Amino acid sequence: MALLTGTNLGHAYGADDLFSDVNILVNDKDRIGLVGPNGVGKTTLLLILAGMLEAAAGVVTRGRAMTLGYLRQEAVLTFAGRDHTIFQEMLTLFADLRQMETRLHELEATLAANGEDEAALAEYGRIQEQYELGGGYAYQVEIKRVLQGLGFPQEEWDTPLAHLSGGQKTRLLLGRLLLEKPDLLILDEPTNHLDMTAVEWLERTLRTWPGALLIVSHDRYFLDRVVDQMWEMRPSGLDAYRGNYTTYLQQRQERWEREQALFTAEKERLAAELDWARRHMAGGKTDIAKGKLKRLTRDIVLIEQVGVLGKENKSWLEIGGRVRTLTVNEAEQRLHALKAPDERPPRLNMKLHSEERSGRVVLRAQKLHIGYPTRPLFTSDKLKLQREECAAIIGPNGSGKTTLLRALLGELPILRGDIFWGENVQFGYFAQGHEQLDPSRSLIDELRAHVEMEVAAARHYLAQYLFRGNDVFKKVAELSGGERGRLALAILARAGANVLLLDEPTNHLDIPSQEVVQEVLENFDGAILLVSHDRYLVNRLATQIWELRDDHLHVFMGSYAEFLAARDGIEMAAATAAAAATPAKVVLPQTDANTPPPAPDVSWVEELMPLPVADKPKKRKKQTKQSWEARLGELDAALADAEAWLAELELQLEMAQAAADTEWQAQVQADYEATQATIAELTAEWDELMAA
Repeated sequence: MALLTGTNLGHAYGADDLFSDVNILVNDKDRIGLVGPNGVGKTTLLLILAGMLEAAAGVVTRGRAMTLGYLRQEAVLTFAGRDHTIFQEMLTLFADLRQMETRLHELEATLAANGEDEAALAEYGRIQEQYELGGGYAYQVEIKRVLQGLGFPQEEWDTPLAHLSGGQKTRLLLGRLLLEKPDLLILDEPTNHLDMTAVEWLERTLRTWPGALLIVSHDRYFLDRVVDQMWEMRPSGLDAYRGNYTTYLQQRQERWEREQALFTAEKERLAAELDWARRHMAGGKTDIAKGKLKRLTRDIVLIEQVGVLGKENKSWLEIGGRVRTLTVNEAEQRLHALKAPDERPPRLNMKLHSEERSGRVVLRAQKLHIGYPTRPLFTSDKLKLQREECAAIIGPNGSGKTTLLRALLGELPILRGDIFWGENVQFGYFAQGHEQLDPSRSLIDELRAHVEMEVAAARHYLAQYLFRGNDVFKKVAELSGGERGRLALAILARAGANVLLLDEPTNHLDIPSQEVVQEVLENFDGAILLVSHDRYLVNRLATQIWELRDDHLHVFMGSYAEFLAARDGIEMAAATAAAAATPAKVVLPQTDANTPPPAPDVSWVEELMPLPVADKPKKRKKQTKQSWEARLGELDAALADAEAWLAELELQLEMAQAAADTEWQAQVQADYEATQATIAELTAEWDELMAA
């Protein structure tokens, strides 16, 4: 059933057209993701569809009984003038149920005084049935579930709305919309103010959403897991694709390739027909040649107006109008001037090159204590990163991800432990807040302060990062978040680093730019330490996951998908065990709106447990020559690592003895003996293989 349609929608600001010829259809249970370059008008289109802005052109038709909910990117003014607390605001959605509660309590008092009052008993039964069908015994649990899921801990539920930040108000509005359950839920960047745990909770909630969804998001992983249709918005229209974000990428690439091939073939056909018309115009077949030239004129005009794909789907009569038949020379000029299809949005032209190759082992660290003297943040065990590996650092906001990067760079002292960088390591650092940029400089001067480059060369280079014309003379302080990110990437790309420490490198970038950054990093030949909420990027790059949890850095060797599979397996087992517990008796909620609700049972809140460590695989009894050689190579590398580590420990042991630090000496001695045992084990396996 159609919930909403838009026909030939367009909008403009002044004389500048934002978009035109947008046609859309939303059916019940559709799950749609809307993407497009920044500035193409995605938010404007959502406002038009939500009825909050009138389109400059076209018509929007909504179902009569349809309910619609809309989440803005920022909801600062949403709760203006309201003096509720967080929990009281959620309770206002269930005013009918709370009135029933009041009446039920009144009837309970009546029946307690006179148990034979049949009218009161009948009314009580009727209201109780309505109350139960309306979700009366579950709505407070649902409120608590939503607030917990969106990152509002119970101790914040009594906070007045006026005391909330803009991001908190946006999260609260999202929670309210989820509780309202409209037929069509329109969300504009719903993950902007959520940490990773809350985003994952929202994904699970939306995957079982009973109505239709229309979502604008830069979070590609979120789109992959939630939507089953993709709309790509362009200034001249909108293209629809079936499937999630990854499927859309494949289909879009196929469409571009098909359109290019079709354009080439069509142009060759028209050129051949034009050549035939020229040769036969004066050769006794003038009428036939003129007829062919007339058809050729229409084909050229069709391609000029609607493109080669549009020509496939539209006839000359649909375009309408009459056109003068071109002469042979005019047709030749117009045919030559036809532009190849290029609907791809402007893209960064970013390249990363290491000036010098690092050693194979890039980073070793052990028993780190990271944080500040008055506020330690977390500890870690052994860490190791090799060339061409990527360690993704994940964890809640404020857990110390950025602090770890700064400590590894030496910008902050470590509280305890040891960090060893490998040979020939050259760092490249992308700071989340772009603190390395001088806000007083112009964009081009900031680039030249970091990279020796003539003005003309700098302008040409910045154009590859979509800074063109007078844009290069803007002050850094005037740049948007996305523009500062592109400038920081432009500087990073010329650093010649072989180890990248990246703190939210795709923040504020539109999806086409995110795709370029991802592609470049996938082809980078050095090592990467990555802090990012962009789970799509993490999933494509990470070879190990460093998870900050319970004040400790847990290392998982594997991709992000493997990490999630391992974690979800543990959570499933925990949920199964919890389900066996006896459920608590449901009691009728209190009716006093001014009385804070009783403390909820939050035992159901998911907790991440330590991830399982895979057992060491057993050796095969028989090995092929290829597997034998591969294992020898692995043993050779492992022995080199262990021997290098043993040398480091010998140095530490000398330092501990010189410092007369017995605790340090005992710790290093234990590590030294363990490493010696590892070398002995590896050497024994080496000897066994060589003797086979």
